Parts: sequence; structure tokens; C-alpha cells
Amino acid sequence: MKKLLTAFLLLHFVFAFCQKVELKKVTDSSQIFKGEIAGSPITIQLYYAGIPDCSLYQYFVDGWYYYDKYQKKIPLTGIYDYGKLSLYNFGSKQKQNSKIFRENITSPQTVEKTQEIAEKLNPKESIVFQQDDLKGNPILGNFYFNKKTLPAKLFTGNDMIYRYNNYLILPNNKKINTFDIINKHGGNELISFASGEKGNRVLLYFEHSSNFNACGMCGASEGEKGYRVLYFTKDWNYKNYEEFLTESCLDNIYDTKVTKNKETKVLKFYVPKSSSVPAHTLTVDVKNASVVKTK
Repeated sequence: MKKLLTAFLLLHFVFAFCQKVELKKVTDSSQIFKGEIAGSPITIQLYYAGIPDCSLYQYFVDGWYYYDKYQKKIPLTGIYDYGKLSLYNFGSKQKQNSKIFRENITSPQTVEKTQEIAEKLNPKESIVFQQDDLKGNPILGNFYFNKKTLPAKLFTGNDMIYRYNNYLILPNNKKINTFDIINKHGGNELISFASGEKGNRVLLYFEHSSNFNACGMCGASEGEKGYRVLYFTKDWNYKNYEEFLTESCLDNIYDTKVTKNKETKVLKFYVPKSSSVPAHTLTVDVKNASVVKTK
């Protein structure tokens, strides 16, 4: 009986150990993309190189590309603009003209004239990718060389270079990135996780900027704050998530009051009425990894 009990406890310990959940934050400032120009495989590596004005949706990039067959790196400089990638190779004047290119782009208005500014510097080659559909894969574009226009594509659903990745490391060798399933702002903290009859839950607390554009609405605010509950199957396949705001510039949620029960690890947030939501209460059960919203 003692051996049986020991074996049971050991199995329980192994199971509990295997159920470990972690959250790792990795901020990317470069990306490698695979793609094609006129059917020929290419590789592109781009680096974040600073913003022209005040929006993290608009920034300079530097890097290179090569045809996979030859692997000779060709330098590039350009702009990421809300999903549109405009890349230029100025040939023997790459360093000189890249500097002039940046000196002429200092605001959202001049970002709109990227093509015009670049053309005055006589680029040897240009590659422009336009991400019209955020879920589109591949991203289509054009390659311009010697007055010729050839089709180009990137084998990705997102060409953003600067990324706030929050990786949830899950049991069963599974991993998801909140960048892909929630939003691009990151700012998540792992609070707890729990299992139930319908599957598994992960409770996250988050704080992040309201707007990547510091000059736009709520760009200078303290940001969005609250909790998220992510739902998974018993095998840790992701299903969906719910979000519960405790503060928000975008939704005008302020002056929230909180009480805490130290014994049960339950938090209660009293969220007052705002222009966008009626008054309500959020009950955050840390041990149970759950949030309940009531009037």
C-alpha cells in the first residue's frame, strides 16, 4: 500500500511539473523574411533604425537582401509605414543617399512622400510590399529595376520589424505569442493558470500603451490596464480569450477602486460608469485563474 501511495504521489508530482506555464518577453528589432522576386527565392533581413516622428507604426529600416541561389548581400534602406514596406538600394551611393533619404523624412506628411523622395535620389533598385490584409499571406509587392517592374512577395502574414513578443510556454511542448493572438502591444504578466472540466485557463495581467502613435489619441496616456483570461482545451490547444479593463484611456475608464482578500487571493475592482461602459464589478480569482464581470 505504501509503495502504491508513493508511486501515485510520484506520478502526481511529474504531472504537476509537466503542467508548468511560463511567459517570456522578447522584443525584436530585426526580422528575416523569405520571399520571391519574379519566382526566384530571396531572403531579406531588416533592422529597426528609429522613427521619423512619433509613431511606432512608422519607422526607418536598414538591412539587405540576396537571391538564395547566389547569397550576395545587396544593401537596403527604407520605411515601414503601417504595414507598407518601401525598400531602396542606391548602388555605389548607398551610404550617402540613405542619409539624405532620412534627413528628408521627418513627419507623417513626409512619410507619405517616401516614394517621391527616394526617386529624386535615383535608386538602383526598389522593392515595395503593401500589406492590405493583416492576415494576408503572402504579402504581395513589386520589384523595380532598370525601368522594369517584376512581381515580388514575402512569405509571411506580418512584415512588422519591431515587435513586442510575449511567448506563453505551455505544456505538451506548445507555445503561442500574444503578438499573434491578442495585439501587438505586449505588456503581459503571467498571474496564474488552472484546469477545469472544460479545459485549461491562463490568467494574465497587462499594462501597455493605448496607442503606438504618441501624437495620436491617447498617445501620451498611462495606457491600458486590466486582465485577460486565455482558454485552452485539456490538451492545451488555444481556443480564445476574454479581456477585462480596469483602466483605459481609449474607453475612458478611470478611478477604479480595488479591494483584496489576502486569504482567498480574490481581487474586486469597482469600475465606475464611463462614456463607453456602464458601472460594473470585476472579481479576479487568482487561484482559479478566472475573472467574473457583474453589474
